[in-house]
Amino acid sequence: MRIKVGRFLLRLAESEEDLRSAQRLRYAVFVEELGAEASPENRAARLEADSFDPFCEHLILIDEEAVPDDPLDKVVGVYRLLRGSVARRGPGFYSANEFDLSPLDSYPREVLEMGRSCVAKPYRGGSAMQLLWMGLAQYIDMHDIGLLAGCASFHGSDPRAIAEPLSYLQQRKLAPPELRPRSWARHYVSMDILPPDQVDPVAAVKAMPTLIKGYLRAGGLVGDGAYVDHAFNTVDVCFVVETSQIANRYRNFYSRQTPEHLDRLLG
Repeated sequence: MRIKVGRFLLRLAESEEDLRSAQRLRYAVFVEELGAEASPENRAARLEADSFDPFCEHLILIDEEAVPDDPLDKVVGVYRLLRGSVARRGPGFYSANEFDLSPLDSYPREVLEMGRSCVAKPYRGGSAMQLLWMGLAQYIDMHDIGLLAGCASFHGSDPRAIAEPLSYLQQRKLAPPELRPRSWARHYVSMDILPPDQVDPVAAVKAMPTLIKGYLRAGGLVGDGAYVDHAFNTVDVCFVVETSQIANRYRNFYSRQTPEHLDRLLG
């Protein structure tokens, strides 16, 4: 997969340097910006890396017109992708550390776990995230993915501070039982914090991170309960998105537009 749109190149990581570049961006966002913990080794190298990385594919976005001081700073957007067929032969899904994913075991098609999504600060609010979603849509088609799953995060570790959006997700966007992950009992955090009459849907969605809004627009639903990830300073929810439920306008935009048209549209 190689998609050229204007100054941007979107592709899968092809080398160890590509992987380290993705990990460098993750370090800048998750550790330096959002306050996640990091091992002494990762701090010394300024990389956010873990044991799942070798089993994953890494969708990377490069600004070919930028000239970074360090070649490892070339990546400006990243998505980490782990297919179920690979996870079963290796470490399992990362999200299984936080959520019971057993309802997904009998899903009849390929499941794709998405994670570690981030965009460099100067590129937020523009086309970078749209381009990552375009690449994700092509990856879904390439591998005949039937279900997307993974953790999505609210910054901060206090669920009460995000009571309204969490309550909205639990009350309005709960996945059906046959597709519903559940936060493990030992660290289960209820998302049903406020009564329904105290939840304003518009305000609740407005308070959500951009990535979570994107999953909702794509037809995403959530598992039961949240997980407080103190190491990453986040409150995590588990999303599932059946690719058959993704709105046609998103599939048309992200899967079928030509690079030339996207070049004119996104700049």
